[in-house]
Amino acid sequence: MNKNIYIVEDEPDILALIQLKLNEAGFRTKGFERAEPLFKHLITEYPDLILLDLMLPDMDGMEVCRKLKSDAATEKIPVVMLTARCDLEDKVKGLEFGADDYITKPFEAKELVARLKAVIRRSGWEIAKNVLTINPDFIIDFNRYEILIRNVRLDVTLTEFKILQLLTKRPGWVYNRSQILDYLWGTDKVVIERTIDVHIRNLREKLGYFAYMIKNTRGVGYYFFTKPNED
Repeated sequence: MNKNIYIVEDEPDILALIQLKLNEAGFRTKGFERAEPLFKHLITEYPDLILLDLMLPDMDGMEVCRKLKSDAATEKIPVVMLTARCDLEDKVKGLEFGADDYITKPFEAKELVARLKAVIRRSGWEIAKNVLTINPDFIIDFNRYEILIRNVRLDVTLTEFKILQLLTKRPGWVYNRSQILDYLWGTDKVVIERTIDVHIRNLREKLGYFAYMIKNTRGVGYYFFTKPNED
């Protein structure tokens, strides 16, 4: 599958076991024992699916699901709830909050893998429509890595495209230079934070009229501004 799954489970032994089984099945995984680290990580990286335990020490899993599904930046991430609760009312509540499936403990590893694969397949049609129309003259196709301005394809670098991809995930959200660097290269490349300023400047030049949509918060970082230019 080569899909990236985030697992939120507060019991370390269970978390380790799930990661082992999913890794063996070909998934890439990242584990979290609380909700707060999950939300912090979602600022710069999105998984293909979140496997979410309902009994967490810092936030109820239902509330975590509700927050994920009410945020435009994360609403399309499939969420599978994992819990010891087996009441029908709890299952219905979870599905009403936007969960894509519900698995009760104890579970068989083969069933877990099969259910996760099925959810990811079902969500594939959404990924296939991964085109952001900011307005009729400004379109970003994340599948083709294309930026179209008035139906003309811009000649942008992969780094410039990925910066715009990050900023448009959460319009109005200010990303500092360190977060942008982490999104672009993680720990694989050593660059200075001011490199981001150069890429932003080049991207703005290519966007032309729509350059105003990339805003700078002095001393902090950059964000994407979607309102019409009033200048």
